[in-house]
Amino acid sequence: MKLNTSGNPDLPYEKFLSLGPCSLSEAELLAIILRTGTRNCPALKLAEQILSLSAKSRRGLNLLHHISLKELMEIPGIGEVKAVKIKCIAELATRMSKERAASSLRFNLPDTVAEYYMESMRHQEKEIVLLLLLDNKLNLIEEYMVSIGTVNASLVSAREIFIQALKYRACHLMLLHNHPSGDPNPSNQDILITQKIKKAGELMDIPLIDHIIVGDGCYISLKEEHLI
Repeated sequence: MKLNTSGNPDLPYEKFLSLGPCSLSEAELLAIILRTGTRNCPALKLAEQILSLSAKSRRGLNLLHHISLKELMEIPGIGEVKAVKIKCIAELATRMSKERAASSLRFNLPDTVAEYYMESMRHQEKEIVLLLLLDNKLNLIEEYMVSIGTVNASLVSAREIFIQALKYRACHLMLLHNHPSGDPNPSNQDILITQKIKKAGELMDIPLIDHIIVGDGCYISLKEEHLI
């Protein structure tokens, strides 16, 4: 018998118990998290409204990473508590992805580094530059945020990078940053500053082993592309 879930906020929960989570639509899963709606808009319809924003933005469920608390609370029926719950779902998804990738993380393998940092960087609205400080066996000593820039540019100080490298006695360096546009192809500025840091690292005997640019579900390693 087919379950009729339209307009009833309780049925998704019952469907979960009887058929399991895989049987539920994305709207039904979200309705269970929301738990309640309003008199005129039950939880399922409220969930459908939120996901309809995803369709308009073409981001799918990734919208949950990008939409702000304020924007969520502008939706009738979504108060602070529900908005916080929704943002927590997105953060848990990011952490689960990172935890899965951790077991295969090797800093000499760009694809594993990109996979590990992908979910935490691909959804950022601004350009973020991370410095990974590594020991002589390429184990991570420290992760340092070099800069948070605008959507189109980020200021990277070579001086600050080597201050941190000396502070933590790093033997190798790796740079990692995102392109909010989703396109990981390096700009001329990306290449120039990478080459500048690479040359400085050679002089100080703290080599830059790679610079990875994260896009939307994709990445580019400047080392693999023979750009450093």
